[in-house]
Amino acid sequence: MKKDVRVMNKIVLEFGLLVFSLSLIFFSQLGLGIGQTFLRSFVIFAVVTTMAGILALTFIRAINKASEEKGRRQADNLLGNENDE
Repeated sequence: MKKDVRVMNKIVLEFGLLVFSLSLIFFSQLGLGIGQTFLRSFVIFAVVTTMAGILALTFIRAINKASEEKGRRQADNLLGNENDE
């Protein structure tokens, strides 16, 4: 479980860095100053990384919840407890 979260966090961070790099290129092509370029790119990086992190956590929790329910149903079936809800 912990390994999956670390891998997901690494993917989110690398995606954020990709967006940061692309936004640096985009804003530098607009002819903005270096300070404005880095500031705008950092804001975009922070927003995208935060949103992707929240999405990843939600996704992981949904998968864990589904797998726990499936495991619970399988355990009930093995024990002979048939509960059709």
